Amino acid sequence: MLLELTITDFAIIDQLAIHLEPGFTVLTGETGAGKSILIDAVSAVLGGRASADVVRSGCRAARVEAIVSLDQPDLAIAVRAALTEYDLLPEDEEDALILAREISAAGRSTARVNGRAVPVSVLAALGDLLVDIHGQSEHLSLYKVAGHVDLLDRYGGTLEARQAVASLVRALRALHAEEERLRENRRDAARRLDLLRYQVDEIEAAHLLPDEEAELDAERQVLANADRLAGLAAAARSLLVEGEDGLPGAQDLLNRAAQSLGELVRIDPSQASLLEGIQSAVYALEEAGRDLTHYADGIEANPGRLAALEERATLLHTLKRKYGASIAEVIAFGRRAADEQEDLLRAEDRLEEMAVESAHLRARIGQAGAALSAARRQAAEELARRVEEQLADLNMARARFSISIEWREDAGGVPVPEVDGAYAVDETGLDRVEFLISANPGEALKPLARIASGGEASRLMLALKTILSEADRTPTLIFDEVDTGVGGRSGQVVGEKLRALAHTHQVLCITHLAQVAALGHEHLRIEKQLVGERTRTVVTPLTGHDRVEEIAAMLGGAPVTETARRAAVDLLARGQQQLVQNTLLLQKQK
Repeated sequence: MLLELTITDFAIIDQLAIHLEPGFTVLTGETGAGKSILIDAVSAVLGGRASADVVRSGCRAARVEAIVSLDQPDLAIAVRAALTEYDLLPEDEEDALILAREISAAGRSTARVNGRAVPVSVLAALGDLLVDIHGQSEHLSLYKVAGHVDLLDRYGGTLEARQAVASLVRALRALHAEEERLRENRRDAARRLDLLRYQVDEIEAAHLLPDEEAELDAERQVLANADRLAGLAAAARSLLVEGEDGLPGAQDLLNRAAQSLGELVRIDPSQASLLEGIQSAVYALEEAGRDLTHYADGIEANPGRLAALEERATLLHTLKRKYGASIAEVIAFGRRAADEQEDLLRAEDRLEEMAVESAHLRARIGQAGAALSAARRQAAEELARRVEEQLADLNMARARFSISIEWREDAGGVPVPEVDGAYAVDETGLDRVEFLISANPGEALKPLARIASGGEASRLMLALKTILSEADRTPTLIFDEVDTGVGGRSGQVVGEKLRALAHTHQVLCITHLAQVAALGHEHLRIEKQLVGERTRTVVTPLTGHDRVEEIAAMLGGAPVTETARRAAVDLLARGQQQLVQNTLLLQKQK
């Protein structure tokens, strides 16, 4: 609920701070005192339209700030969900929300939530959860046809069935989105498939191995230098075994050295390790000679094999240029291309499967939507009857109220059991719900938004709110002159209904009727004062004698007479007596 409202330089309000209480608060005052300006300020801080015209003359900007309590669990959950969506959720779970709006004289507007700048649309989204304004202007939420189905569903208890339909509709939309993606892919599928087949075949035909490139390079290096390698191996063997230019080879010289050391060790055994080393070298040279012989015998020029290796190297280079920087990347590309090829080949099968799924979903939606519609139609008849009863209490006894529920044919819609054709559907179901009213005898039922005056629409909303009070989650309801055109006797009924709403909501009402004002739990008087050369609006809480005087003035005008005072005291006493009776009744019900 609204805890505090601070208004600065807004129209004729220079500085105004209002502390608001739960229950039923009435606001009274002379015409032009600023009561509707107060409603405009609340609308502005809730994201409503506001132009530079609202800035007090000579001031830089108008500012409105509202502190809202989140002490109701359902409300707190809904508000925190909205804050999460807009990335505004504070780290600690605060039980209050601060909304602010500033409109500059140049026409610029700034919105803030808990001190953080946000788009005005965020204020509006939060405002829809927090406050419902019903007044003499475009702020009247009942004029929003899209909200009529919400009111009907809350009354009929069909919100759960509606959520089931919404879930099916979202699933169908997701299926259609996937189907459209596949169809778009199919338009290019033939060309894409040809390319994929070529790529996959080319890579698979190469029979690639991840490490073959290094082995290939090594073999190419040997074959390209076969003659030179054979010559070098033969020369090395000759120096080791045969010698050169009449000189003995290294192997023969080392053998001689070993013989000499053998004689030495027989005389001096301490040098045995030296002999062992020389003997090991002899064996190593013998092994190296044999290896060089085998190597030289095995090397031969093979132009055919070399050409094959060069061709393979060229192929690998071409594949890397096309598909990746390494053979491993080329192989990975081939796997991906093969997977995509398989997906495209399966697309037709998937489209056939999706067509079956879509038909099944559409049939389920049609069935669930028809059941929801039947429940709504039954609830609509009962709600219309009860609204007319409430309107009769509100001095609109001759008014007729009806709820139009229509389906719209759509070739791309859903089938409905036992009904020909297909019908449009969205997350609210098949129904297009609109409230119709005939405010005067002899007039045809017409859309509420086109024919109802602000006062009539406010009374209709009061009737609906009275019926839906338990189901309505909006914590604060504001009624601007809901008693317009209502006499004193009916005004008593209006006041009683407003106070009854205050059991489940915070209710604020601007009124000109003393019968309504006397039933408020709190009473605020709005008046204009002339300070110097400027007019300002002042809000004063009224209790005791001051409240009696205000209600007496509303009854009899100025100057206040004793008769008016007695009547005011009687009205307040009756209101207090009724309050006690209602409290006892509620306690008994609990």
